[in-house]
Amino acid sequence: MKNEEQKDEYILGIETSCDETAAAVIKNGTEIVANVVSSQIESHQRFGGVVPEIASRHHVEQITIVLEETMKQSGLTMDSIDAIAVTEGPGLVGALLIGVNAAKAMAFAHQKPLIGVHHIAGHIYANQLVAELKFPLLALVVSGGHTELIYMKEHGSFEVIGETRDDAVGEAYDKVARTLQLPYPGGPHIDRLAMEGQPTIKLPRAWLEEDSYDFSFSGLKSAVINTLHNAKQKGEEISPADLAASFQESVIEVLVGKTLKAMEHYKVDQVLLAGGVAANKGLRSALQTAVDNVGKELVIPPLSLCTDNAAMIAAAGSVLYRKGKRSGMNLNGNPGLDIEKPFN
Repeated sequence: MKNEEQKDEYILGIETSCDETAAAVIKNGTEIVANVVSSQIESHQRFGGVVPEIASRHHVEQITIVLEETMKQSGLTMDSIDAIAVTEGPGLVGALLIGVNAAKAMAFAHQKPLIGVHHIAGHIYANQLVAELKFPLLALVVSGGHTELIYMKEHGSFEVIGETRDDAVGEAYDKVARTLQLPYPGGPHIDRLAMEGQPTIKLPRAWLEEDSYDFSFSGLKSAVINTLHNAKQKGEEISPADLAASFQESVIEVLVGKTLKAMEHYKVDQVLLAGGVAANKGLRSALQTAVDNVGKELVIPPLSLCTDNAAMIAAAGSVLYRKGKRSGMNLNGNPGLDIEKPFN
């Protein structure tokens, strides 16, 4: 990505959109030099979900510690950092503000360029840390708050061709897990339980309109809850493992089916899987098999880069830095940031 005469580029990334306080340094857009994540899962588990006020307080407590540890691990000084990239949105506004203000303070103190990054763009660019992106490509984004199919014709260009109309995949997993009395976050527990069962319970698939790449999981979630309640009223026992397997099969069938359909329509040779639910073993395996069967390439980040982290933000920031994109000191947390809008 650079000529031998050019010096190495180092981007410091900061991510605080939800319940992870993270910082990272990325070299030349593709190589992780340091990557530190402080998770808050234990603090939120007892509530069955993320409590925004608690998340913000934890970020305040952790951001300086995480940044200092990141720079220590990198072995670099701020003099070597070319730019500071930070999650601008979407996310919890209070949480976003902690990262944005930390980034602005560092950019001002050290006179470094500041770059606001879209959180989902970060998830997509986590794939650049494991493979070269080949355009045009298709990204399937699956997380707690997002389920989207995004077409990219070049770096920094995002066209949302399909999105969820109600619950995102991660939300559906959490709600089904709660019904099955599994801990938060529900995704990993449902995934593990599904491996122990058989998809013997008939559940709906929401394909929507014939030409639509949109998703809907609210009806599926309700069907799982109703199946459990009806069985309980009849005094019947339902295998939690079989119900988890049936739920996961329905989710995966729709995700993979719509991805394959979009691949054919948009004539792409590379597909990226991105977001927290990309850690789901069932989805990873099914999508890999499906993409292999049509002779295309699937790129999936390692588990450590599927959940929220700052390495992905720095990787996306590197692309924007090379495009000459900069944010001003008026940068603010933007929980409704649109990925399709041109970067400022």
